[in-house]
Amino acid sequence: MARHPVLMLLVVVVMSWHWGGAAAQVFRPPWNGTFPMGPGGGGGGSVGGGGGAAAAASVPAMFVFGDSLTDNGNNNDMTSLAKANYLPYGIDFAGGPTGRFSNGYTMVDEIENLTGINEDFPNQVESKAHNNSYNGLLEMGVVTELLGLPLLPSHNDATGDAALHGVNYASAAAGILDNTGQNFVGRSPFNQQIKNFEATLQQISGKLGGGAAGKLAPSLARSIFYVGMGSNDYLNNYLMPNYNTRNEYNGDQYSTLLVQQYTKQLTRLYNLGARRFVIAGVGSMACIPNMRARNPANMCSPDVDDLIIPFNSKVKSMVNTLNVNLPRAKFIFVDTYAMISEVLRNPWSYGFSVVDRGCCGIGRNRGMITCLPFQRPCLNRNTYIFWDAFHPTERVNILLGKAAYSGGADLVHPMNIQQLAAWQP
Repeated sequence: MARHPVLMLLVVVVMSWHWGGAAAQVFRPPWNGTFPMGPGGGGGGSVGGGGGAAAAASVPAMFVFGDSLTDNGNNNDMTSLAKANYLPYGIDFAGGPTGRFSNGYTMVDEIENLTGINEDFPNQVESKAHNNSYNGLLEMGVVTELLGLPLLPSHNDATGDAALHGVNYASAAAGILDNTGQNFVGRSPFNQQIKNFEATLQQISGKLGGGAAGKLAPSLARSIFYVGMGSNDYLNNYLMPNYNTRNEYNGDQYSTLLVQQYTKQLTRLYNLGARRFVIAGVGSMACIPNMRARNPANMCSPDVDDLIIPFNSKVKSMVNTLNVNLPRAKFIFVDTYAMISEVLRNPWSYGFSVVDRGCCGIGRNRGMITCLPFQRPCLNRNTYIFWDAFHPTERVNILLGKAAYSGGADLVHPMNIQQLAAWQP
């Protein structure tokens, strides 16, 4: 999700105070139970770690496409109003702000850790390519630890060997439609992200030398392609008063338009060699701080979710259709809507006590404007569901990442990411 257009007011607030203390420690919850799908629990698979090392043997690389929920710095060098490369963003991330719209990890960061991409992989590729004994990207050592591995580089930073274990192309304010998010000026829509992936393939092919296509294809087929798009096509397109979209399409027509375009884009990735797809649905947005801040008495906006639910349903149907129509490919649907809705319904079950406002931000519910530079955030952020007006805290992201990785079929359809990593066509 992207930031509110009122950020066009460029305000820089510099405060002198201490950022340290216990509140700045990175939170790594030991989620060892199940992710219940209702007040009575049950139904969800285990969301603990475990078993990932075997799955990681089948995953040489991971490629990420999305918006600000997964952006890790791709907007930093753009002329864009959708940036998060300053404190307090990244206050709990090792190394500080990177461009992630979170106090720490994003959901996909946790998935990358659990999948276990090999940190030595790029160096192994380079040495094997130089002595002409390299027979494909699949020849790699398998890590034994699931956590603490290097995270994927942004497309901006994926130079040299850095791209060989995967790249993150996600861009804040991006959407399925090219004109989505144009109020933020610079961003890379999904179509541009696919073009950036094509450039990465050319880069890797150049490193592999002769017969690159034959070497690259089997490795791409075993890599994971994570795609999470659609939030901005509503927040920063259909629901924006300066767009005419809502006058041109009703909700059903618009969701159909989006899914038709989405299908073409995912098929493009398939034609470029992708075979294992993780498609994340759009999360519930009715009760994010920005929506509460717009309404009297801090109320949610159920009409927004009335648009999102049919879109997610069509995306899930699209996943089923692509699994039938595209040979030797496997698409899975991550029901992010169900996951975040469960947390919002039962926050105390997951240790959250603040559900209606952001940890940082400006305005009512800290939901009118996202975090300003050097603004002081809340100290007890592990108890907050929302980090800013639109985005969840690291703690929520870790929970969602674990549920997507090893959750049950009611959360991830028709299999979870751990099973996808071990899947063979």
